[in-house]
Amino acid sequence: MAYNESRNDAAAKEKAIDDWLPITSSRKAKWWYSTFHNVTAMVGAGVLSLPYAMAQLGWGPGIAILVLSWVITLYTLWQMVEMHEMVPGKRFDRYHELGQHVFGDKLGLWIVVPQQLIVQVGVNIVYMVTGGKSLKKFHDVVCPNCKDIRLTYFIMIFASVQMILAHLPNLNSISVISLAAAVMSLSYSTIAWASTLNKGVQPDVDYSYKARTRTGAFFDFITALGDVAFAYAGHNVVLEIQATIPSSPEKPSKKPMWRGAFLAYLVVAFCYFPVALIGYWCYGNSVDDNILISLQKPSWLIAAANMFVVIHVIGSYQIYAIAVFDLLETALVKKLHFSPSFMLRFVTRTVYVGLTMFVGICIPFFNGLLSFFGGFAFAPTTYFPRTTNSSHEHLAKSDYRAGQIRREGLSYCISYNLKPSSIVSSWEIYYLNRQLYESTDQNGEMDGLLLRLQNELKEAVVKEEPNLHI
Repeated sequence: MAYNESRNDAAAKEKAIDDWLPITSSRKAKWWYSTFHNVTAMVGAGVLSLPYAMAQLGWGPGIAILVLSWVITLYTLWQMVEMHEMVPGKRFDRYHELGQHVFGDKLGLWIVVPQQLIVQVGVNIVYMVTGGKSLKKFHDVVCPNCKDIRLTYFIMIFASVQMILAHLPNLNSISVISLAAAVMSLSYSTIAWASTLNKGVQPDVDYSYKARTRTGAFFDFITALGDVAFAYAGHNVVLEIQATIPSSPEKPSKKPMWRGAFLAYLVVAFCYFPVALIGYWCYGNSVDDNILISLQKPSWLIAAANMFVVIHVIGSYQIYAIAVFDLLETALVKKLHFSPSFMLRFVTRTVYVGLTMFVGICIPFFNGLLSFFGGFAFAPTTYFPRTTNSSHEHLAKSDYRAGQIRREGLSYCISYNLKPSSIVSSWEIYYLNRQLYESTDQNGEMDGLLLRLQNELKEAVVKEEPNLHI
């Protein structure tokens, strides 16, 4: 009796913590929330650098990489959505939870969390710089005769806004900000390509590589790949966004999530392709690393576009930051045993925003940050060993192949889902799935095997987490 009471108390305490953490505290989102959350997370600083990336890639490779990146990342996003509830009775609310399911609790945590933090913290630093630069550009255009103000002060102004918004409790509480940010991203992307198209092709436009040596062209090409990778960086918060959508066995969250995510990708295509192609077509290799810098007139339109960028990156910063807040607050409460409180949240979030502001002030190199974080966060995933997780040791020997296929597919998706060059791994996931379904067609006994597998997985979850709430 005492043992059961102790377990119930522990479960109640765990539920209270989950109800306090920003990712799991609210599950009332509508399907369209996932649309503007995904647009806000993905479209942003990256779209402004795409014409510059095209100048480094050239027409053929540039178009191919843009299209392949869009298709492949859409497919891997679908995989993430499907795997959110692939284990009966459990939701993978956070990206690292899926990694732990694949690689084990400890190994999965150490493999996934560092890379997730690199992307999320890196994006926040880049957006801190982008917000400051866009504010400065707005000031310079509106008041060309005013005294020049250092970029540092504009970054501090942008950070002060984030200091206030950072204290909103959860992802659903910033939905209005995210919606405004998504509308702004569509607006300034349209301004960017429409204004460029209106100016037309510039005199003496040159489509050759800017670098005059093979070595220089090679490194420019690699930098451009990092820029494109950064532009499709929204996968890191997909599971966190889906966690806010209500779910039940009859109405799983994957259907509304996928509907919203697919619509978001259509918006992404409308933003990315015109900006990249028209920007490069009009300016050639003389385009700036931020397309809005290349545009000078009409001044009022350029000022408006830069202010739209500021509003958008305010929302984008919060989308990525709230996932970091969740990681930090989880560690503080569950590992270091701090009591959940307003003061803990206030100090943690204020310090985080202050640190990203400090790094942004020290390294205000917009394009360099894009390529650095894009390459540094995406490239290592290519070299993950194709390991399989043996966490389901209770599977019968005859069930090993089906369990291995499931784990192998999960391992590939965790290892490669963010990398634009993951077409090979994505094909292998497809091949593994095809193996599973074809073998089911050829051998009727596999139906029973899969049913037993599903039941045993469900029993394991209930045994390990009897009070799990969805």
